[in-house]
Amino acid sequence: MDAQDLRALQAPLKDKYKEAPDSAVVTLKARGALDDGGIACKVETGRALVEAGLHPATGGPGTQACSGDMLLEALVACAGVTLKAVATALEFKLRGGTVSAEGDLDFRGTLGVAKDAPVGFRAIRLRFDLDTDEPPERIASLTKLTERYCVVYQTLASPPPMSLVIETGQG
Repeated sequence: MDAQDLRALQAPLKDKYKEAPDSAVVTLKARGALDDGGIACKVETGRALVEAGLHPATGGPGTQACSGDMLLEALVACAGVTLKAVATALEFKLRGGTVSAEGDLDFRGTLGVAKDAPVGFRAIRLRFDLDTDEPPERIASLTKLTERYCVVYQTLASPPPMSLVIETGQG
């Protein structure tokens, strides 16, 4: 896909969203089922069923997906797609590359061992290794726009309000 194809694909959507801003708001959903026999949650991804469980650092067997890894994988996926879309729109000469993310967790927090240890990532690092001859100012523009338009990156950088509700079958 080239820049012209991308603009043609997105132009009607942009026009629609400008004229009817509410039509741009889409509620994405995820769903999982709690495992009856173990400490796991089976998450429906739309493509497959992923069984998430405890990380080995919290006593898990290491055979199930770790939700922390899944968060980093979502960041890599979103950032990679966003970078490719931005590169296409900018007609940025990109021969290939890789995207990686790593995050530091202190498992004392999630296990309740130390009240001063955070529950969650202390830091997350996102990295692109690109095969390109583009000049530094174009790379800086690609970086800035990728960061600006990556949904998962922006959600992690500026978290939205969250809520948690537990419902039971009892009225």
